[in-house]
Amino acid sequence: MPIYHQLGKIPHKRHTTFKKPDGSYYYEELFGTIGFDGMSSLLYHEHRPTQVKEIMNKRSVAPKIARENNIQSYRLRGFQIRPEDDYLDSRKPVLVNSDVSIILAAPRKSVRDYFYKNTDADELIFVHKGSGKLRTFMGNIDFKYGDYLLVPRGMIYIMDFDTEDNRLFIVESKRPIYTPKKYRNWFGQLLEHSPFCERDIRRPSELETYDNKGDFIVKVKKQGDLFDMVYARHPFSVVGWDGYNYPYAFSIHDFEPITGRVHQPPPVHQTFETDAFVVCSFVPRIYDYHPESIPAPYNHSNIDSDEVLYYVDGDFMSRNDIEAGHISLHPAGIPHGPHPGAMERSLGKKDTQELAVMVDTFKPLMVTEEAMAIADESYYRSWLE
Repeated sequence: MPIYHQLGKIPHKRHTTFKKPDGSYYYEELFGTIGFDGMSSLLYHEHRPTQVKEIMNKRSVAPKIARENNIQSYRLRGFQIRPEDDYLDSRKPVLVNSDVSIILAAPRKSVRDYFYKNTDADELIFVHKGSGKLRTFMGNIDFKYGDYLLVPRGMIYIMDFDTEDNRLFIVESKRPIYTPKKYRNWFGQLLEHSPFCERDIRRPSELETYDNKGDFIVKVKKQGDLFDMVYARHPFSVVGWDGYNYPYAFSIHDFEPITGRVHQPPPVHQTFETDAFVVCSFVPRIYDYHPESIPAPYNHSNIDSDEVLYYVDGDFMSRNDIEAGHISLHPAGIPHGPHPGAMERSLGKKDTQELAVMVDTFKPLMVTEEAMAIADESYYRSWLE
C-alpha cells in the first residue's frame, strides 16, 4: 500500500549507525519486494534477525487436486468446513492455480505455540466471523467482522481471536496485491472518484518489542511445504521502522459503492488487484435508477476468467438458494447469469443489502478435494427452466 508510515524509534538517516542507550547497536533490515525495486520498509532490531538455530520438521501443505481441468459450475457450502483449534490446520484450500489459492478457515484458538511466515504469497484475509488482533513484528492491528487484512509475504505474524467462533476467507497470492491503479494518481494517492481513500486504511500500531533469547518456533511456508524453524531470538524484536511495505486493514463496510442509471459492471466494485486476478466488494447500495432499468446483472460469458463469489451477508438477489458462507464458481468457457426468476424479481427494487467478495482469476482454477467434500455437484443445472 503506497502510504508512508513510521512506528517506533528510527535513526535520523538510513544505513547509518543506530546505538542503544548502553552504546551497543540496533540492527537494520530491509523488508522489501521485487528485489530492490518494489515497496519496502527499513526495520531496526534489538538483535540480528538472522539467528536461526535449527530447521526441524517439514510437512506438505500442498492442496490435493480433484478437478484439474474444470468447466463445471459449483456451489461450495463454506460453513461446512469443520472448525479446528490450530490456525494453520484450519486453513483448507478449495480453489487454486499457479497464481492464487482460495482458502477457507475456521480456527477456534489463538496462536500460542509458534509464529507463522508465508514466504511465497501475500495473504488477503477476509474476516467473516470473529474479532481479535493481528500481531506482527511491525505492530498490531485489531480486526472484526468485515475486515480485509493484507499481510505482505515474508511477514511473521500470529492471530489472536476473542472467541472460538471464527470464519475466514483467505486469498493467498503469488503476485503482489495492490489497490487498483485506476483509482491512484502517478504519486500513488487514491483519487477523488475512488470508492475508498487513505483515511479508511488502518495501519499497524502497538509495536511489540521483545529482547528475549530462547527457542522460538516460526512455521515457514515455502513452495507448498511448511518448515519448523527455531529462532534464537524472539522474532518481534523490532524497535522501530518506516517505509511503505507493511500489513494493513480495510473494512468492506468502508467501501463506497459506485452506482448508475443502468446496471454497472463488476469493475466498479474492484477493491484490490494483481496482474493475475482482481478482488471486488459487493456492498449495500441503491439499485439502478433509470425508469426501465433491470437491477439484476445481465447474462455474461466468462470467456477469459474464472469467477468466484463468496457470499457474506444480506440478500443475494441474482441467486436462488444461496446462503452466507456459500461460494459459487463460474469457470471460463461458459456463460452465466441470474437464476430463473431473479431478473423478474429484481424489477422495481430500489436497493440491496448484499455483502459479498468476488475473486476473478485470469488463469483457470483447479478444484481441490477439500472443495469437493462441500460441493453441490448439481449446481450447474440450476439454470434449467
